[in-house]
Amino acid sequence: MRIHVANHPLIDHKLTALRDERTDSPTFRRLADELVTLLAYEATRDVRVEPLSIRTPVGPTIGVHLAHPRPLVVPILRAGLGMLEGMTRLMPTAEVGFLGMIRDEKTLQASTYATRLPDDLSGRQCYVLDPMLATGGTLIAAINFLIDRGADDITAICLLAAPEGVAAMREAFDGRTKVPVSIVTGALDERLNEHGYIVPGLGDAGDRLYGVV
Repeated sequence: MRIHVANHPLIDHKLTALRDERTDSPTFRRLADELVTLLAYEATRDVRVEPLSIRTPVGPTIGVHLAHPRPLVVPILRAGLGMLEGMTRLMPTAEVGFLGMIRDEKTLQASTYATRLPDDLSGRQCYVLDPMLATGGTLIAAINFLIDRGADDITAICLLAAPEGVAAMREAFDGRTKVPVSIVTGALDERLNEHGYIVPGLGDAGDRLYGVV
């Protein structure tokens, strides 16, 4: 498993504003959207492309376009929805699937409650959107779900990650699957607290994006 912590002053700047408890939901959504586009740029360095012959105003040339089958973007509901527009802005021709997962606040175990994905993901690159890699339970379950359907290359994009979550991901995937799994994140924070929240983190991403329901 590969982890890439994006190191860029604009990412740090936007993360600082996201972390600030005074940042309201509309501003938080806008900043998350902008941050995801920056992270997506790093995450898609190995996106598959095919040659494409075109003609410019002055002559022919060979360029590239996204290979078929198209990459699949998979936000984990509900907080991952706040990352979708930033990702599809960079790859507007990518296809989108949805995966609903919820974490039990007592056991910290993740379970699936909704799916909207192709049954067969053979040959597909998948980009999973989840704001927080905390315990790793939700992301591990989501990635295993995609592997079971045939995905052959998976990258998770997270705003923040905790060392415990990264360790859990390594335990789950290093040497245990032939499918390449990568994580791209804006920062690797200090730790998890006793409630499974990232410290210093930014609080509950879903609540900060959409309010408490």
